[in-house]
Amino acid sequence: MTAGASELEVAVDKARCCGYGICAEICPDVYKLDAQGFVYIDGPVPATLADAAREGAEACPEEALTVLEA
Repeated sequence: MTAGASELEVAVDKARCCGYGICAEICPDVYKLDAQGFVYIDGPVPATLADAAREGAEACPEEALTVLEA
């Protein structure tokens, strides 16, 4: 299996993000906050962070994050 086969993509619904930052607290290596406190993602999620990325997405009270298999 190649490393790329296990990577995930995370889609951010910016209209739903309210800047709680729970995702970034849970998985700061994936979820970054901009200057206004809203989440953004820098590319695909490495396989080693997949579980933490899913946990961060599931913790979003506004359901602004969707984890997709890459």
